[in-house]
Amino acid sequence: MLEKLKQDITLKLANADCFKGSELPEVEFAPAPAHTGADISLVWAMAAAKKLHKNPLEIAKEACKVLRELTGIADAQAVPPGFINLKLEDNFIITCASDRRIKDRNAETSKHNILIEFVSANPTGPLHVASGRGASLGDSLVKIHRALGYSCDSEYYVNDAGNQAELLAVSVKARKEGKEPPENGYHGSYLIDLAKRIPADLPEDQYGRWAMEELIKTQQQDMKDFHVDFTRWFRESDLHKEHAPQKALEALTAKGYTYEKDGAVWFGSTKDSEAQDDKDRVLVRHDGRPTYFLADISYHKNKYDRGYDTLIDILGADHHGYVPRMKAAVHALGHEENTFVPIIHQLVHLIENGEQVKMSKRAGRFITLRELMDEVGTDVCRFFFASRTPNAHMMFDMDLAKKRTNENPVFYVQYVHARIHSIFKAAAEMGITDYNGITTPLAPQERALLLKLIWLKHVLRNCIADLSPHHLTTYLVELAGLFHAFYDTCRVLDENNLEQTKSRLFICQRVAERIKKGLEFIGVSAPEQM
Repeated sequence: MLEKLKQDITLKLANADCFKGSELPEVEFAPAPAHTGADISLVWAMAAAKKLHKNPLEIAKEACKVLRELTGIADAQAVPPGFINLKLEDNFIITCASDRRIKDRNAETSKHNILIEFVSANPTGPLHVASGRGASLGDSLVKIHRALGYSCDSEYYVNDAGNQAELLAVSVKARKEGKEPPENGYHGSYLIDLAKRIPADLPEDQYGRWAMEELIKTQQQDMKDFHVDFTRWFRESDLHKEHAPQKALEALTAKGYTYEKDGAVWFGSTKDSEAQDDKDRVLVRHDGRPTYFLADISYHKNKYDRGYDTLIDILGADHHGYVPRMKAAVHALGHEENTFVPIIHQLVHLIENGEQVKMSKRAGRFITLRELMDEVGTDVCRFFFASRTPNAHMMFDMDLAKKRTNENPVFYVQYVHARIHSIFKAAAEMGITDYNGITTPLAPQERALLLKLIWLKHVLRNCIADLSPHHLTTYLVELAGLFHAFYDTCRVLDENNLEQTKSRLFICQRVAERIKKGLEFIGVSAPEQM
């Protein structure tokens, strides 16, 4: 409905005598600031000023005269320096809020086949807190893309090839013998427990592979319990079985992007003025072993070969240098660089009793994702992680996370869903189970709540545009706040006013559905009682 109104406005302005014959900009909606008393704000007049060669405020005034004629618009006002503020008719808001549909049905969504790769932690230890942030981000983006109609898959790249398997074998063998692992090995205490479980009849040369498979199982269970379900766990070892690195090397060579120097084979990206990397990189070492970079190139080539046209990689904070070299490789493989979309999420700092929890991954002392889930709960982890943009460092307040009060945003939102279901239960006890619409005039708090409901799709589109679910958590907290104001002011169950009761139960139903759906997108449960 909101999209239809946007189309009607675009057509109305294009056909208006005062603007006819001009190349006009697209109309974009945004919620109007609260102090304006309006519902929708347009910056269209300011965008059109250069093309129309007029003052934006004058354009806005002319546009308002035209827009007041449209069904659904109660009023339109021009505001300096050229904003157009629209007031919607109550019936239009009710109709929009009654529409449960979210999925877009347009060419923009249908032309994309997206693969989002995230976490991809080395299978040499348990997942840590930063992996949880990447998992939360990736899983939410997959769910939101799918909700809007995009074809979108998720993938975990398992780095089960290379010298980490050898280092893991040496490290776990040392732990089994009661010794310290070598300095460049793995020092986490988890290896002590793992070493105790090595089968008695297992040959020493299989320690590393066995330990890695056990750790992969642990990571898979962690992801399952973190409410993350991957389309595929893709193993690097499969690339080597298919000789994918060699095939990628041949493809780059055929395009003239490789050369030999000092006995090694190099990726010559700097010869290409359009490539982003600032120096050439080794693809094959002088002893014939492929580098991790070549394996990564072959992996991304494999993604394109499988039919994906947009590759979104969610990377940890230490991967900034990885981005330009992979963009250069994507370009060399013959793909547009903008089809490779890296997202780098920043570190997570755990705060407890006002102080930062010290962690050292190298020494094997770090907080695992499992420990954090056990400490504060998966719902809290997922909501907190989703609440910050990926490019911002995150201060995870452990004390706040454990609170079961309205100070905790997770509790604040979930409580609304639970409260509404308690209202439904009370209504059923009164014999009221049928509430399919709104038949009474809207109180201000009802109108504000319904108006918020109609912006969910807009919020989801913003999540896609910014590749961050933080818009959604903000929306859910604001929606919960409006419900609390509605509940405190508007009596829902009134035996003496059945029509109003049914109307308000209908509003409650729509709010509960929106909250449940919004929480689902970020991997958080919507309890019916708390």
